[in-house]
Amino acid sequence: MQTFFPPQAQALVVLLMSLLLPLTKPFTVIVSDSSNQSALLDGPQSGFTMNRDGARTDAREQEAVYDIMRATGNDWATDIPDVCRGRWHGIECMPDKDNVYHVVSLSFGALSDDTAFPTCDPAKSYISKSIMKLPHLRTLFFYRCFSHNPQPIPAFLGQLSPTLQTLVLRENGHVGFIPTELGNLTRLKVLDLHKNNLNGSIPVSLGRLAELRSLDLSRNTLTGSIFSLSFPVLNVLDLSQNLLVGSIPSTLGSCHSLIKIDFSRNRLSGSIPESIGSLKELILMDLSYNRLSKPFPTSIRNLNALQALILKGNPMGSATISSEEFDGMTSLMILILSYTNLHGPIPESLGRLTNLRVIHLDGNRLNGSIPTNFKDLKNLGELRLNDNQLTGPVPFGREMVWKMRRKLKTSQ
Repeated sequence: MQTFFPPQAQALVVLLMSLLLPLTKPFTVIVSDSSNQSALLDGPQSGFTMNRDGARTDAREQEAVYDIMRATGNDWATDIPDVCRGRWHGIECMPDKDNVYHVVSLSFGALSDDTAFPTCDPAKSYISKSIMKLPHLRTLFFYRCFSHNPQPIPAFLGQLSPTLQTLVLRENGHVGFIPTELGNLTRLKVLDLHKNNLNGSIPVSLGRLAELRSLDLSRNTLTGSIFSLSFPVLNVLDLSQNLLVGSIPSTLGSCHSLIKIDFSRNRLSGSIPESIGSLKELILMDLSYNRLSKPFPTSIRNLNALQALILKGNPMGSATISSEEFDGMTSLMILILSYTNLHGPIPESLGRLTNLRVIHLDGNRLNGSIPTNFKDLKNLGELRLNDNQLTGPVPFGREMVWKMRRKLKTSQ
């Protein structure tokens, strides 16, 4: 089971996964806004929160929730006389100044054995248009709800309340295009459409979502190019495992808050733009298994917060790594450059990056010897140099060789 963060989280949660675990695993950022929107008071009232005496749920919203629950196969909900006081996970409510409760969050789908969101009947569930009757909704979350009843993402979701901050439609079996109407949700902070069957291009209208902090469109069959990106507060951008073509837009460098970029397993070509060097907060960049064909930009050494750089499986145009290529990348822990058509010697600058834990340079045409300063990489736990043209001794003592054991590969 993948790791998720339920929409009830009360602050921005950014999962900076352990960099020794698989780095392409998608994750979701969930945002909650503490601002006093829609004249609602206090914090969300979950199923385990005592409501105030005399409080009541807005009658129109209660009927809407009944419709939504019936549409997901949860007819039992209609027996609950007050949905905001019914004590079930998956719904959150907040009171206004008149002590009337409004629905602010709806979540469906069994994330794990520890969560108790209402599950969906996968054979007949659908998204009810009654969602439009929830004017204070901030979070809408569906996980594995329509897998046996594939359907497009409803265009009417683009008309949801302007208070909406989180829209997660994850692994639902959705088909067809991403509705351009989603670009109308200008207060949205999280958009997660991971692992559906979505096709067509990424709508340019999503560029209007200037408050986005997490955009995950991974594991679909999206085509076309990546539009010009301009997301000033975006932390996570995951477009991996699609069929995207064209170049990486230079405007990516304007997304100064990025922490994670994952464009892996697409058909992107050309070069990594020089503008990438302006992403001073970037921690993970995975561009593996594309068709990038130019050497590294010189600006890459400006990424002094970067901890994981993964470029495996790109042809890279017979590139030679300059001796200063990685100078300045002092936070780097994982470097995966396998099968990138690299030539020439291994740069000594790598031996000065003492935080390195994993280095994969296998399947290239590197020659010369292993730099002697590799012996200073005391944190190194995995080194792949096999299938190159290297000569000379391995500059590690017996203790280091024993530490890496089978994770040290140097054979030709």
